[in-house]
Amino acid sequence: MNPTFGVVFIPDNNETQPPSPAEMSVIGLVLPSDGASATLFPLDKPVNFNSKDATYLAGLGTGELADEVSLINNQLKGISARIIAVRVAKGATDTETVANIVGTEAAGTGMYALLRAGQLLGLIPRSLGFGRYTGIFSRDAGGEALANPILAALPAVLEALFGTAKVMGPGTTRQDALDLRETINSDRIEFIDQTLLVAKGTQTIEVSSSGAALGIQVQLDHLTEGVPVRSVANNPVQGILGLKRYDGFSLTDGATDAQQMLAKQVGVVVRGQQGVETAIADSGFSIVSFAGCGTDELWRFISAKRTRDWLHLTLLKSIRKRLASKISVAGIQAVENDMMAVLQWAKHRGYILGGKVGFERDKNEPANLRKGAFRFWFSAEEQPDLILVVVDSRRDASALDGMLDTLLTQSTTLIAA
Repeated sequence: MNPTFGVVFIPDNNETQPPSPAEMSVIGLVLPSDGASATLFPLDKPVNFNSKDATYLAGLGTGELADEVSLINNQLKGISARIIAVRVAKGATDTETVANIVGTEAAGTGMYALLRAGQLLGLIPRSLGFGRYTGIFSRDAGGEALANPILAALPAVLEALFGTAKVMGPGTTRQDALDLRETINSDRIEFIDQTLLVAKGTQTIEVSSSGAALGIQVQLDHLTEGVPVRSVANNPVQGILGLKRYDGFSLTDGATDAQQMLAKQVGVVVRGQQGVETAIADSGFSIVSFAGCGTDELWRFISAKRTRDWLHLTLLKSIRKRLASKISVAGIQAVENDMMAVLQWAKHRGYILGGKVGFERDKNEPANLRKGAFRFWFSAEEQPDLILVVVDSRRDASALDGMLDTLLTQSTTLIAA
């Protein structure tokens, strides 16, 4: 109740809202795991845990989900990853396990369980992985590759999550990888074909390269305040013994096997070589992967797609605070200012090259304004990855002129005795 004689303070909301950055680094895994705790990891339920939490690590058991988390942790330097895992039953065959990973949308099982994570856990996974099971495929009677069921269903799930996936290819022959790659058309899927060899006790086991890529991505996101502007390309893969298949690679020869794979948007892991300048590194193993599997060159780089998702989600968090305010000059300008604040924040930190916000009058008819709808536009330019350096190498005759000038300046006249 207002006083009859006094002062009343009424807070308003005219100030520009500071950006509230979206979280893009939460990993989502859907895999079976032998011996996992049914209490900590019930079947087909999303579970949120810290990747280095000893209790949850013990509860993962000894199967593929545990192996994937171990590989992720090997890529992290002084930090941990936030993981949302969905444990599924392991079938009698790989085909049955793939079906369990896909699950059903109606029942919310398999990968569709990730769609409930936001409501149940307060976190949404936006970097997904499914271990080796995305590389399993068959061929029809004519020998053509049939799409992997996980990869066939995955784009719709990724769109709903504003997410991307790092998926494993067959890891067998290069031709198998290229054939399976042809069945994928999504700029949200990053396809990597390499099987990694790791130590597990006294055994050497095979694991997918997707887990390593997911761990590297978390580490890189951490270095840029969570803004997903960097691809995993040209980063070392830690904790592995070797590769199941070695692809020839040269920085200067596009005809090498690995370069041919990269040209088809298939990421690779290659070995360093001491004393070979055209190798990816002097030693160790490095991942080279940067492209999504879409056909639109505008979104060729997976980092650009992830950055645009980050922009959309961060804008969404700002704009939603203005809903139910009034359509007026001040109200519309307040929304514009909030959107511009997001772009300026990202530009000033070097995460985008620039951006603009505005609206077009012909898309805002009075009838729509009366319905409470206003249409803005915003543009932003993400940073493309530097993947090719071209050097025009020339002779420099001016250096000879400079040498002659130096000789004339420093020389003295010689007189015969």
